[in-house]
Amino acid sequence: MAAVKHVDQVTEAEARAELARLAEAIARANRAYHTLDAPEISDADYDALKRRNAALESRFPGLKRPDSPSDQVGAAVAEGFGKVAHAVPMLSLENAFEDTDVADFEERVRNFLGHSGPLTFTAEPKIDGLSLSLRYENGVLVQAATRGDGAVGENVTDNARTIADIPHHLPDAPQLMEVRGEVYMSHADFAALNDRQIGRGEKPFANPRNAAAGSLRQLDAAITAARPLRFFAYAWGALSEPLSDTQLGAIRRLQEMGFQTNPLTVSCDTPAALLAHYRRIEAQRATLGYDIDGVVYKVNDLALQARLGFRSSTPRWAIAHKFPAELAWTRLEGIDIQVGRTGALSPVARLAPVTVGGVVVSNATLHNEDYIAGRDAKGNPIRDGKDLRPGDWVQVYRAGDVIPKINDVDLEKRPESAIPFAFPVTCPECGSEAHRAEGDAVRRCTGGLICPAQAVERLKHFVSRAAFDIEGLGAKQIEMFFKDSLLPIRSPADIFTLAARDRANLARLENRDGYGKTSAAKLFAAIEARRTIPLDRLIFALGIRHVGEAAAALLARHYGSWPQFETAITAARPGSTEWEELTAIDGVGVVLATSLTEAFQNPAERGAIDALVGHLTVLPVERPKGDSPVAGKTVVFTGTLEKMTRAEAKARAEALGAKVAGSVSARTDYVVAGPGAGSKAKDAERLGVPMLTEDEWLALTGAT
Repeated sequence: MAAVKHVDQVTEAEARAELARLAEAIARANRAYHTLDAPEISDADYDALKRRNAALESRFPGLKRPDSPSDQVGAAVAEGFGKVAHAVPMLSLENAFEDTDVADFEERVRNFLGHSGPLTFTAEPKIDGLSLSLRYENGVLVQAATRGDGAVGENVTDNARTIADIPHHLPDAPQLMEVRGEVYMSHADFAALNDRQIGRGEKPFANPRNAAAGSLRQLDAAITAARPLRFFAYAWGALSEPLSDTQLGAIRRLQEMGFQTNPLTVSCDTPAALLAHYRRIEAQRATLGYDIDGVVYKVNDLALQARLGFRSSTPRWAIAHKFPAELAWTRLEGIDIQVGRTGALSPVARLAPVTVGGVVVSNATLHNEDYIAGRDAKGNPIRDGKDLRPGDWVQVYRAGDVIPKINDVDLEKRPESAIPFAFPVTCPECGSEAHRAEGDAVRRCTGGLICPAQAVERLKHFVSRAAFDIEGLGAKQIEMFFKDSLLPIRSPADIFTLAARDRANLARLENRDGYGKTSAAKLFAAIEARRTIPLDRLIFALGIRHVGEAAAALLARHYGSWPQFETAITAARPGSTEWEELTAIDGVGVVLATSLTEAFQNPAERGAIDALVGHLTVLPVERPKGDSPVAGKTVVFTGTLEKMTRAEAKARAEALGAKVAGSVSARTDYVVAGPGAGSKAKDAERLGVPMLTEDEWLALTGAT
């Protein structure tokens, strides 16, 4: 039986297929889970989806999709509640699924900190409930808010005051304190509540998490008061003074103030100790009396937590170790081929519907043609070399994927009529050759802009959340306009001429199905509002292969404005000064640079880009304000840094407005050289670039 692959073992092709359909399902799950309190998938599976996605994107940044959920937390607040902006964002957690992921987590922490000494972690059950933040001023509860999208939550203060576990007044508390934790319902209380629901002829709740979330998010606090809600405190947000110098000490302080904290929270000194506690909690899971879906590990030293900091939506100092996935057997009824915006032909299994982990599923990712044939990208057998054929009886699992994966196939149940699947060598959408380059596990349509599937997917990418994010112009509308003969949208520039073409057309948009005068006007206004766009969003929206959201931000930060970016990329060819500058950007490699420059030097692609930009005002990157002496400067770090790791040094430099490069050129302003500096130090001497010691760099930036 094949195990779920650790992210370090996943090939690029597998990662691309695994990420391919995340956006639509996560958006649907966000709304079902956070807004409707009627999740289609379990809380554990949902968190696993996002964290698996984030881990894959971390390893393959060029594959990051525009609608990736890795930068999203929760969902927008529901109508009917006041909005509360969190002073400190309420973030999600990275996930671990294998024992090796826990060791990898410790190694990443040590590598980031450059820490080789003793390192202590806390381990606590991950409660399957609804996140809540409680704001206390001078010891008095003044506000309670749900997580929402991580930045803005729902004001549920009156409801929270009805929960017995939440104190209204705190003894000896800081002047300002935000306590965070999980609202949940015990199994016994849930059963009693459902008995009352049924007795009144009302619909019972599906599970304790739904019941807790639905109860807390009632517009009538009296209904919440009648529900048996509980609260575990385990974290904090804004504080006017520290609670302790350790995570465990802060939890004890919360307990002393009157909060319920989980008694299974302990400290551990090694990954082995963390795993041992994980096993103990897993063994007790069925007898705890409340739902959990894993164990959370956190760096215990709060000073180290502060140094580790945060990614866009997760802290570096914590991880959630999830419990194993569930398995089910079903029939593989067929294999469909979908074409993405880069031309990738992605196979999808059509399954006889089956319940896996409480969710009915009917599709599974098949990654690529090698995976179907029973081999990995290097030709080694997977599933003991067993191929997949329509008609097979297959085992399906769900562990961090938007749609399930096929884990195994039962050859004893294979029908005699089942024949090996012939992967297409032509595009099913446009008939162009589907070419598989040497070393690439993915076969791609060569039709480019003539392929309708690629064109539509590129437009969907363009209007997606992380790109232009045009309200009222989503995937469904893009498909409609692409097929429209009177007001077509076939390229990004067509979006910004839509209103003018509408005014000149007798068949106005307001007369179409789904549109009236008001809705048409709203769409045109939303489009007009996006004529002004930040540089990084524009670069990302172009949909150039390997240029994900993170890479777009790097490029925007480096070049600063569209004219500088456009001029440099147009002129960049191997051997040129512009090429050397592009590939010297820390995080930009030859593959990304080649893809980017080829797009700008391709006449058809360039024509589409120029036509688009002619309709836009592109905002330059705002440099950090203040008197930072390194703002706008290009810095290269080389050798061994002794007071911080390379990752820390880079993060600090960029926070001060500096640009961090991976190689030295005539455009470099400073080279920070530690012991063991090699060729980069020699390049600096040859080019006359000022070299600083680590102490001199810290003094220059005011960090000493």
